[in-house]
Amino acid sequence: MAIHFISDLHLAEDTPALNQLFLDTLQCWQGQLEALYILGDLFECWVGDDDDSTFLAKPLAAMQQFAIYTPLYVMHGNRDFLLGEGFCQRSGGQLIADPTVISAYGQHYLLSHGDALCTDDHAYQQFRQISRSQIWQQAMLARPLTERHAIARQARQQSEMAKQQNGLSAISDVTDSAVTRLLAEHNWPTLIHGHTHRPAQHLHQQAQHCAQRWVIPDWHDQQGAYLRLDASGLSSHPLPADSAPK
Repeated sequence: MAIHFISDLHLAEDTPALNQLFLDTLQCWQGQLEALYILGDLFECWVGDDDDSTFLAKPLAAMQQFAIYTPLYVMHGNRDFLLGEGFCQRSGGQLIADPTVISAYGQHYLLSHGDALCTDDHAYQQFRQISRSQIWQQAMLARPLTERHAIARQARQQSEMAKQQNGLSAISDVTDSAVTRLLAEHNWPTLIHGHTHRPAQHLHQQAQHCAQRWVIPDWHDQQGAYLRLDASGLSSHPLPADSAPK
């Protein structure tokens, strides 16, 4: 038995291969894990718990079935931060705060989506602060569903244009100062996050303190990946080739 972590699937109506990979993965892992953590951006966008998009029916039903047998935890990302109690009822998942600390196999692990650590992106951090406020979210959710979808489409188009023009810019990565501050606040546990689309292992040191940081691989081009945590520690694995728990 192990704990698995996935992030940045960005499931959408126009990602049928990734949607199916998610369904197949849940079926493979169902009842085989201690827990599954989805650390943000499960969906490319989430415009509210009343979203009736047709493609959502299958992943939400699969999650609900999965959660009967295996604890399922979901964290807000920068694309699906409007997930709420209605999502929990539809999916069977339990929303967790960002950041969250868990204890497993005698160690502490600090979980985050990762976007709050990209402090060089000042414009995004300003939007993040505003969009997480209750007033802003209530105003957004009060808009008609069609209008919310139009806003989400426009935001996605702008994001894609920026990626095509600039690629992975430096400001879209975490800053050492933000990571060090977060690790210090939680007594230097191992940090696990997604968001940056830069899967890797890092070592952070300050004076006598030292901690690992693992970046979860994102899903793209019909392929996915996950981090596995068991008694041997953390390891990274591709999907679907290595989807079955060992």
